Amino acid sequence: MNRMSVARIAGTALLAAGLATSLSLPATATPQAASVGMLAAMQRDLGLTTDAALARIDQENVANAAAQTLTTRLGSDFAGTWFDSSTGRLVVATTNVARSQEIQSAGATAKVVQRSAAQLDALKSTIDARATSAPKSVSGWYVDLTTNSVVASVVGADSAGVAWAAAQGARTETVTEAARPLWNLIGGQAIRNSQARCSIAFSARSGSTRFILTAGHCGELGGTWSGSGGTIGPVSRFNFPTDDFAAIQVTSAAAVQTALVDRFNSGSDVTVAGSSAAAVGSSICRSGSTTGWHCGTVQATNQTVNYGGGDVVFGLTRTSVCAEPGDSGGAYVSPNGATRVQAQGITSGGSGNCTSGGTTFHQPVNEALSRYGLSLVTG
Repeated sequence: MNRMSVARIAGTALLAAGLATSLSLPATATPQAASVGMLAAMQRDLGLTTDAALARIDQENVANAAAQTLTTRLGSDFAGTWFDSSTGRLVVATTNVARSQEIQSAGATAKVVQRSAAQLDALKSTIDARATSAPKSVSGWYVDLTTNSVVASVVGADSAGVAWAAAQGARTETVTEAARPLWNLIGGQAIRNSQARCSIAFSARSGSTRFILTAGHCGELGGTWSGSGGTIGPVSRFNFPTDDFAAIQVTSAAAVQTALVDRFNSGSDVTVAGSSAAAVGSSICRSGSTTGWHCGTVQATNQTVNYGGGDVVFGLTRTSVCAEPGDSGGAYVSPNGATRVQAQGITSGGSGNCTSGGTTFHQPVNEALSRYGLSLVTG
């Protein structure tokens, strides 16, 4: 949709509505270590029982800890890590068969592959440099660690898109529709200016100066933004396209920052405890004003998405969480306790819907915090 459209579009896409709105636990999880609402969402969206959801959270925490250690230890032999939900174990890819025993001794499954993580990233960077030559049918590309390749998403197996992908050295996957910007996401509170409605992802600060983070395609509209209680403040900075994040300065003394994310009818608000990135294969949940609280898994990191019209965004995280128009700018989080979460990202865009399922992309929050020199508000 045209991101400059006015008024309240209850569900658009980059996901916008003329107004674009907007889990690590201790080992041995117990029902108290994961909230009822979060477990219910994981059961609904991942097809898990309560016990299976608790066990999975435990397994993912063990896997994420091992991944951090092995990523550094393997150096140039490292070719990526992912969580295998069928075995409940971390898989570590390496280009050196001699490192397999070391990986297995750390409690992970070793997989020997041809390309290192650095080589895969280099290939993707080469394709990124040719982004403007991509046909419109190529909706994005990403590093698929599980197949040790770069994958290009082509709408309807369009021949021009398939040929372009092949020329770049990318493997092709067919998708039914192109990704589109998601305008209407809500992390906990809807925000508006004269042209659109978006949502808060997270609160952040630089010294005593306060900000809220949202999607860059919302910040691009500029102006002064307001929330349910009145004026919040003006757009301070935005990055879109290339990236998709923005900071709105909180200038109103009446606007109080919190570390909360709304779970709608899935339970009470959750509290952001930090921003440790979840591994590929981990469970992740999204909060949005159109479709509420939904969960899925992290499918890939560093995805490039071609939204069309020259709007190409790099470095997004690909997930199986559904979203619909109006869900842009909202919060992506991962489990970190009974009512605590780790901030993961800011909803950018996607395809599909929450009836038949879909694919969504988020802008990693740590990149936005680093670029703007901000600290996340935690509770």
